[in-house]
Amino acid sequence: MAFDIDAYKRRTDRLRWDDLDLDSFRHSPLDPGALRCLRYMHDVEYHTVCYLRDLLVGPAHDEPEVTAFLSFWAYEEFWHGEALAAVLEAHGEPAAEARVAPMRRRLSRRERLRTFLMLIASSLVGRDFVALHMAWGAVNEWTTQAGYLQLARRAKHPVLSELVSRIAKQEGRHIDFYATQAAQRLAASRRARRLTRWALRRLWAPVGSGVMPKAEVAHLAGYLFADGEGSEMSRRIDRRIDRLPGLAGLRLLEESVTKAGAVPSSGNLPLAA
Repeated sequence: MAFDIDAYKRRTDRLRWDDLDLDSFRHSPLDPGALRCLRYMHDVEYHTVCYLRDLLVGPAHDEPEVTAFLSFWAYEEFWHGEALAAVLEAHGEPAAEARVAPMRRRLSRRERLRTFLMLIASSLVGRDFVALHMAWGAVNEWTTQAGYLQLARRAKHPVLSELVSRIAKQEGRHIDFYATQAAQRLAASRRARRLTRWALRRLWAPVGSGVMPKAEVAHLAGYLFADGEGSEMSRRIDRRIDRLPGLAGLRLLEESVTKAGAVPSSGNLPLAA
């Protein structure tokens, strides 16, 4: 099915949470494991605009439907970060710029190199590079949505559950775009299928692992995906990836949880800023 970009533009809005009782976190805080995951998600959501930069240095910037989607996607992701910042602030923790600015400074040199490499790679590959980005985006959105739903399950906090269900709903629309684009582009090009399969197998890692410490990646994977229900969620995502042309059998999620060194977490872990 085609993705209706005009309908998406009409539905796009900033995430709303003014009706939620965030003060409840002051007397009923998240457990340490859930709060540690929330910090990770907060930092990664705010880093979305840097991923947008990497997309636009390549041929994707020539395609009006793609750039229209990305404009609204970045806007919605920014407000996801703002919502998570409000939860961290309710816990008395630094959030938003206070957390993001030090991370940006720490990563500045690596990020400049990443952008340069993206420019070179996309120039060499050409239009098929967009297919890779769309497939990569679909995998990332599937895992992001699943992560939020798993966090709600593990944390068992009614306000957090409602907030992340609203985020997950918007992530679902992002999934629809990326997965539709990926399926169409991969089906149309054998070269794109080969490139995308190679890149996902060799280079893909869980969302945020390029900017977050390895210990935090391992904690997130263990807290959200290493128990029975989490493992089934990983297998479900792998089955969705299998349905994209040329990508069957990669087992990206199952193997990434293992590679991260994840173990099932009780949540009673030290807090890590």
